[in-house]
Amino acid sequence: MLTAMDITCQIETWIEEDHDEIVAFLSGFLQAKSPNPPGDTREASAYVEAFLARDSLPYRVVAAQDHLPNIVGTLACDGSGRHLVLNGHMDVFPAIEDIPGERGQWSGEVSQGRVYGRGAADMKCGTTAALFAYRYAARLKDKLAGRLTLTVVSDEETGGRWGTGFLMETIPDEVLGDCCLDGEPSGLATLRFGEKGALRAVLTTKTKGAHGAYPHLSESAVKIAAMLVRDLENLAELEPELPGNIVRILAQPETRAAMDASLGDGASAIVGKTTVNVGVIRGGLKVNMMPDECVLEVEIRMPPGLKRARVEEALGALLTRYPSTSCEIRNDHSYESSWCDPEHKMAAILQDVAEGVTGRRPLPIISLGGSDARYWRYRGVPAYLYGPSPKTMGRRNEHVTIEELLTVVKVHAISAVRYLSREN
Repeated sequence: MLTAMDITCQIETWIEEDHDEIVAFLSGFLQAKSPNPPGDTREASAYVEAFLARDSLPYRVVAAQDHLPNIVGTLACDGSGRHLVLNGHMDVFPAIEDIPGERGQWSGEVSQGRVYGRGAADMKCGTTAALFAYRYAARLKDKLAGRLTLTVVSDEETGGRWGTGFLMETIPDEVLGDCCLDGEPSGLATLRFGEKGALRAVLTTKTKGAHGAYPHLSESAVKIAAMLVRDLENLAELEPELPGNIVRILAQPETRAAMDASLGDGASAIVGKTTVNVGVIRGGLKVNMMPDECVLEVEIRMPPGLKRARVEEALGALLTRYPSTSCEIRNDHSYESSWCDPEHKMAAILQDVAEGVTGRRPLPIISLGGSDARYWRYRGVPAYLYGPSPKTMGRRNEHVTIEELLTVVKVHAISAVRYLSREN
């Protein structure tokens, strides 16, 4: 019988032996460019496939489009038992322009205890953890029960249609499982069991237009849009109907403090609130012309307990006051909020393991952003996020500390094996 102590000691020994390899792997992974858009992840996929092939770990490529490969591998352990899925993505935020003389975004530079590069936090650190957890579980599979599946996907940054969404549609029996563990950035002090939903819409206001000296001939599309921007804030008053256990957890002072520490001051005040962001405004051709068109790109974030249909209905009612404005919902980037049981067996395992590794028990919180974990939660499968700090993701200096990297690898590997252990 493999005890929890045996698991911890063995995996920690392997990680200590593989310290330099783990750091070097992430560095090389960051050098494998995979910005999305445009979404071509073949370089990153080849890098991951080479790692799996070197250890003779089972995998295959499942792709809806050639430039967006998804990697799926399964370890069949000894006997029947639970089915755990390790999920990570290899696409990253779109590229930014490098500044001459400064560290390049694809450098993968290791410096002063940090690993730098586009996607370090979101989420090549977490995907690295999934890959090494898969390696270590393979070494122990004869002592485990059930099944472990690895999914390394493309297209998470643009909604997951060709990544996790495609796998769920085409091979659900392989990738659904009984539980999912994901290494998206969360901060080591928190365990994310749910996340807000999103509704994205393009609002286009059109008028006749005219010369700026003749405002009596046409309304200004920009002025109408400006009034609409103000009124859109009324949607932030929509209140969710949160499940009682989530209300209780989110109200705890220590949980609120953990949210603020992980997500930034003020996060705990908005996690249960609807938020409205007008991310793009386009309108007008020349300063002395009455604009005949103005386009707003809007994202509304919905907390657990607030249905997308209710938000769409409220948006539609608001737009009846703006007859010159049309609305297009971006369905590929709109989705319901999701959550699972914060007191599930796997949540407890992750908390116990993380506390043993870091000395601090991560608290369950709701995430402000979205992730592929929702694909499992929508199907009734609990899915949890435990990863590095999110504070530098998408920034020019995006990085993770080596300490964070090794901690996430340890927690994922030990938790995965413990979840599949016959002892549990």
